[in-house]
Amino acid sequence: MSVPYETAAYEPPDSPESPEEHLARLLGRALNSFELPDETIRRLDCALAHDGSLHSAHHSAGLHRETYRHTWLLADGSALTLWELVHNTAPGDEPQHEVYLDEEEVRTATARLPLPPDTSDFELPVTVQLLPPPVLRQVYVPDGSADHARRLLRRAENPDRPGAETAALLATACAHRITQAFGRPSRAGRGLSFSLYEHAFLLGDGAEMSVWEVEHTVTPDGRHMCEVYVSEDAARDAMERRAAQVS
Repeated sequence: MSVPYETAAYEPPDSPESPEEHLARLLGRALNSFELPDETIRRLDCALAHDGSLHSAHHSAGLHRETYRHTWLLADGSALTLWELVHNTAPGDEPQHEVYLDEEEVRTATARLPLPPDTSDFELPVTVQLLPPPVLRQVYVPDGSADHARRLLRRAENPDRPGAETAALLATACAHRITQAFGRPSRAGRGLSFSLYEHAFLLGDGAEMSVWEVEHTVTPDGRHMCEVYVSEDAARDAMERRAAQVS
């Protein structure tokens, strides 16, 4: 017999979970979570939202089986789904949890259980509803972004560089992008050079944050110097001050 959604064994947490907490709970209870590809887990590390829904269920003669669909919204706007199978057909009648990468894998696992197959007769169609994808200012690359931010702040030589609060926020970065900024040319001369770069970061909570890097050669020995500021205006003002030193 099929069962309505509200009678199934799925019990959402009392308070909203973050995507990371939802994933940790799923992997922690699944007996075969170690079989998931490392690349899948890495992609889920930067999930912005998640949704868990009952997909199908069957209860008969004291035995039960439910299939759940867990979907995460990723930082690049795509979605990734994992399938959870819950059943009590193992010795001891304790619920067993298994997790699979696609629907075909979970159907194969379901077919091994001493219960009727998971056919359309037992389907409970559920529309997975996610939070709308955030409108991102940048196209980001997930590539060691927190470490990139740490190294950028470490090489900054200006006394008014971003402090501990900014560093703590950037430690949660899961993707970033570097863009050279132009306009308002500084009054550089005598072979001196100035460059301005925006380092835009996507943080773990979906927020965006930028810091601005000034590279210049206004140094006693002509070497390149790095300065980092929390705003574009502050960075451009610093460029103007440096250029005025050699005008």
